[in-house]
Amino acid sequence: MPPLPVAPLVSVIIPTWNGAHHLGPCLSALRAQSYQRFEIIVVDNGSHDGTLELLATRWPEVPVVALPSNHGFAGGVNAGLAVARGAVIALVNNDTAAEPEWLEQLVAALVREPGAAMAASKIKLWNDHGRLHAAGDFYTVGGRPGNRGVWEPDDGRFDEATWVFAPNAGAAAYRREVFDVVGGFDERFGSYCEDVDLGWRAQVAGFHCLYVPKAVIYHRVSATGGGVLASYYTGRNWLYVLAKNYPGSLLRRYWPAIVREQVRVTLDALRAWRGAAARARLRGQVVGLCTLPRLLLARREVLRHPEVSDDYLEQILLFN
Repeated sequence: MPPLPVAPLVSVIIPTWNGAHHLGPCLSALRAQSYQRFEIIVVDNGSHDGTLELLATRWPEVPVVALPSNHGFAGGVNAGLAVARGAVIALVNNDTAAEPEWLEQLVAALVREPGAAMAASKIKLWNDHGRLHAAGDFYTVGGRPGNRGVWEPDDGRFDEATWVFAPNAGAAAYRREVFDVVGGFDERFGSYCEDVDLGWRAQVAGFHCLYVPKAVIYHRVSATGGGVLASYYTGRNWLYVLAKNYPGSLLRRYWPAIVREQVRVTLDALRAWRGAAARARLRGQVVGLCTLPRLLLARREVLRHPEVSDDYLEQILLFN
């Protein structure tokens, strides 16, 4: 990859849907960043809570892409990418607030480390600054994505920069080349696991992700999602990620682990059958299985000309 300039222009994209009450803290924190060579693009997914009016009144300098309906996180980011001018693309959820050096730390990591095409933040809980939500993302051989350090105390174990599978897109930075090569987020995912899918495509294309522990941001977890919706899309999209991206040689080796993981999820949902979220998870699994053929053409595109070996991909997966 060509080196980045010392102070690249960064495009910070914020997808939002009925999140007017969150945007104030998010935008105020961005205004206070120590790194100032950036543009903000808010993408509104057809909100009906006065978001556009709020932005026009309180934040008139912020460009807004107003979509007529909700295109999910994936569609929102893609609409922002279409107008973004930066050599670095930073993504933040609307229900976050960044520390003043958050963006400076992400940019410095990408400039300093030429092998890094993606940078993951240390995401901490809004209501408990001593506990983590994510320190980069992982993916297991059994097809389970997850956040490193989720719910763990921030006690020093995640204070070292390290290579990880992918960033949590709720607070992440990417070289523009990642999107130029692998494309934007897959809008078939809607929300949830769309960043895992992008992480897979980026890794297959030879782009690596660095976790940057000094890039700290706080997140109101599930403030604009979660519950039944999250359970449904997670159940479906875990299968979509597998069908679209998991290499054939690894699939033949680890299919028992994949089956065990799906059976575990199903049994957990059945035990909690009385809960709406558990039933939604089962519906997501069923829909995912029934619609997997839609992903096969995309799978051929992702895996046709990999830039890394399957041995490398196996090495970056977790075995638990």
